[in-house]
This record gives sequence, C-alpha cells and structure tokens, in this order.
Amino acid sequence: MSQKIHEFNDIIRKLRKDLFGKGPERIHTVFVENMAVSTLTGNVTPTEKFIANSPDGVKMVHAARTSMIQDLYAEKTPDGMEELMGSKLVHLFSDIKIEEDIAISVFVFEDTISQ
Repeated sequence: MSQKIHEFNDIIRKLRKDLFGKGPERIHTVFVENMAVSTLTGNVTPTEKFIANSPDGVKMVHAARTSMIQDLYAEKTPDGMEELMGSKLVHLFSDIKIEEDIAISVFVFEDTISQ
C-alpha cells in the first residue's frame, strides 16, 4: 500500500470514528484517475446493530451512515485531505449495506490523483 493511500485511509477512519464513535475496521482504497474508491468494512457499532433489528431501524441507520457522511463532507472537507490529494474534493458518493456491514465511498476530485 502506498503511503498516500495509507494517509488517505487514516483521514477517513479518524473522521468516522469521531462522528460515529467507531471507525471502520478495514479500508481498501484505490485511486482511479480523479477518484478515490474506498471499501470500508466493520463500520456498524453495537448500538446500530441493535437498532437495525427491524426494517425501520435498518433504514434509520442507513440514512445516518449515508446522509450524515455526505452532509459532513459537503460542509467541510476533512483536514488534510485536499492537501494530501493535491486537489479539491468535488463530490462524495457513499452507500452502506447495514446487514453485511460494508460501505463504499467514491471521492471525486477536481484533478487526476498522482500516486
């Protein structure tokens, strides 16, 4: 794993730990042109697992895990992310499968990411 990917994953992990009380257990990121595509596993907290025991609970946890993340990034890019990537973050697309505890985030930057 390159140093840049490692540092990028650390930024993601810290932000999610601060926001939800638990960061992902594993993050796998690849850079493709102007995108960073991250697969995150081991995201869901024990409390979220309990809440997700009903269909409405799954929807609630899903909404929190997707909308909150996207709103947070739209409001303010995490410290150090744009400097590390050498480009401005333009969009974040994010989704999570609560039952499988796997999330995907696609970070779209203005410029091609240099490795």
